[in-house]
Amino acid sequence: MRASKECCHAEGIVRLTNDFCSKHCLDTLFPRICLMTPLFKLNYSNAQGGLALTGHLGVLLASSWGLSIAWNTAWLLPMLIVQGVVWVSFFACLHETVHRTAFQSRKWNDRIATLCGFALLIPATHFRRFHNAHHRHPQISGKDPELSAPKPQTLAQYVCWVSALPFWKDRLLELSRHAQGDIRDDFVPEQEHRQVVREARIALGLLGGSLVWGMLGWSGLLCYWLLPLLFGQPFLRLFLLAEHTGCEESTNPEANTRTTLSNRWVRWLMWNMPYHAEHHVCPQVPFHQLPQLHGQLKSRWQVVASGYRAFHRDLVSDLNSGSSHPVRSVG
Repeated sequence: MRASKECCHAEGIVRLTNDFCSKHCLDTLFPRICLMTPLFKLNYSNAQGGLALTGHLGVLLASSWGLSIAWNTAWLLPMLIVQGVVWVSFFACLHETVHRTAFQSRKWNDRIATLCGFALLIPATHFRRFHNAHHRHPQISGKDPELSAPKPQTLAQYVCWVSALPFWKDRLLELSRHAQGDIRDDFVPEQEHRQVVREARIALGLLGGSLVWGMLGWSGLLCYWLLPLLFGQPFLRLFLLAEHTGCEESTNPEANTRTTLSNRWVRWLMWNMPYHAEHHVCPQVPFHQLPQLHGQLKSRWQVVASGYRAFHRDLVSDLNSGSSHPVRSVG
């Protein structure tokens, strides 16, 4: 079902639905959001997107400087982790730009998405289609591509998941397949196959080039990008695990997605992605207005975690007890 609805306001217009919206959102929650929201405040903003991106790049420069003075000191490992966390947090920027809501300009959304995709070795064109399918069919087995990698059901699986080893294995295999023209996902339109192949080859070229340059003594990319990325990816695994793990497997966004309450620094660094139920209900609301949407809809959510530490504490406890539905009761 293609969505074409728009909400209008005398002082502005915002397109609240598109192909990322689920049928449940269109049929039930969409009219309520239209009634509740001062829509002129929800318009996309080049200024808001630019401010967030500039701040993020500033943090990356600061962490890179910190890493540069930490070599040959006891601070090296902590700074590698800090640099890695900053790098993987660009996933939030990638996520927002594939939705084309970070900026008012479609061109800027697509350009920044492409750069973030290469930085994370998650090429943007394929990820946009992958994420589109996830939004259209969240938590629906056989339709939601995120469910192709089963969530942890034991402590051993949890540790393996958080290590990010399965992620990197899948990344390299998928990039290799795509680089050879082997695109198996039916959610990627045939007309985009060539772009998916091109981006996979560029990503593998960046990866291979950084390794070769590192062996030749030019270790900048290796030390300031690739190595920190390895240290940072487990933190992104921890963050993303909270979004749907243990939630209801249904088409109801009030129960199939978790909002995780967190501090302002996490919300800023992750472009308000912790407001995940709000995002799933109306994915075209830009990141800078998700707190407002949360204030209007928070009473509807069936699954809310009080924080990431609380979520993982309860998840580990449930896995340890052998619960068949880990953390479903968190709220």
